[in-house]
Amino acid sequence: MDYIKKAERIRAHYEEKQDSDYDRLARLDRKVKRPAEAIAYTIGVAATLLMGVGMCLSMKVIGNLAPLGIVIGSLGIILLSVNAFIYKLIFNRRRKKYRDQITELYNAVTGEIQPEIIEAQQIVIDND
Repeated sequence: MDYIKKAERIRAHYEEKQDSDYDRLARLDRKVKRPAEAIAYTIGVAATLLMGVGMCLSMKVIGNLAPLGIVIGSLGIILLSVNAFIYKLIFNRRRKKYRDQITELYNAVTGEIQPEIIEAQQIVIDND
């Protein structure tokens, strides 16, 4: 009996999958968030490394370049401080770009009608 379940799972891997509205909505949501997250993580790692190198230089662990270490460490701190704002900027731009598509797919998934459409229908009804 167990081999039937295994065979069904194997067959499921080779069948073509139909994209549902929910799948497209989730994919679009990832498309909005991923670039902002990737850039934020990259800046965060780079800034942390800069701050660490600056700390090592200023404490004379690496060479005898304390003033340079203070400058490099300060750059790392500044980048870490600005990172959240960069994330929000990128995320908000992408959110605006894909807002209509996401709203349309959300309405398709949940069966809701947009408020603008309801208002427009009420105006037409009131004018008749």
